[in-house]
Amino acid sequence: MGADTTGAVDAADTAVIRGALLRLRRTTGLPVAFGGLVETGRPRMRITELTGTRTPALSALAVTCGYGLGGKAVALGRPCAVTDYSASRQISHEYDAPVAVEGLRSVLAVPVVVRRRVRGVLYGALRTAQPLGDRMLHAAVEAARDVEQALVAREEARGLLDTVRAQPRTGAGTARAAQAPEAGAVRERMREAHAALRALAPRIADPALRAELLDACGLLAPDREPDGVRLAPREVDVLACVAAGATNAAAAERLGLRPETVKSYLRSAMRKLGARTRGEAVAAARRAGALP
Repeated sequence: MGADTTGAVDAADTAVIRGALLRLRRTTGLPVAFGGLVETGRPRMRITELTGTRTPALSALAVTCGYGLGGKAVALGRPCAVTDYSASRQISHEYDAPVAVEGLRSVLAVPVVVRRRVRGVLYGALRTAQPLGDRMLHAAVEAARDVEQALVAREEARGLLDTVRAQPRTGAGTARAAQAPEAGAVRERMREAHAALRALAPRIADPALRAELLDACGLLAPDREPDGVRLAPREVDVLACVAAGATNAAAAERLGLRPETVKSYLRSAMRKLGARTRGEAVAAARRAGALP
């Protein structure tokens, strides 16, 4: 069954699914894992990522919402499992043939829910009819949560990039904007976007998108580095959070660091910038072009 291009999903998003399935097999010992994302504008998901399968029977299979085990998980928005797929009375049986060809018996399906909308499904399966157990279900739920967080991060990144592209660039464009009555609000939006981008970039697994985020940071802050000042990327991340009003604890949570690590980066940045206070460090970083 060939896949059409209508309703196609982002290749980087499917790569997130693939990574989660590999981790699921590694942590549980499940012999088979597969899954895919819900197609845009369609009430169905397509199985695009498979690991441990022996046949192409499930590849590109379109699963309609409400049908089969995965369709049930999509419709209910919660994990579903059966001990013997072909004999189960808990699901409909439109997909028995490909499941039988692959030789699957016990199967679980966990939806990936992003902002209350099901975006995909992760499956794990055995070729024997036996209960999958709470440990395997918990691992599958954790894998789905990892996918959810990655997709949220990518959505946030896309939104921030759109925000950045809508802002005037630093330099002459910013100087002209500063003459307008709304200049203060424009600068604040730029600074907020810069801080959010710096905090988000390390969470993005897709190297192309991460590079695009950092390029967008460069549009907001040209990083002129006068007088030989060179701040490390994490020092800039911390200063961006501080500039946005974050405490050390809040910056640590935002950046996925320990508060002690944030303090260390802040002290190092202050030393390089010749600053005695957090405020002086932010002002010096802005003069250096490290912050907008």
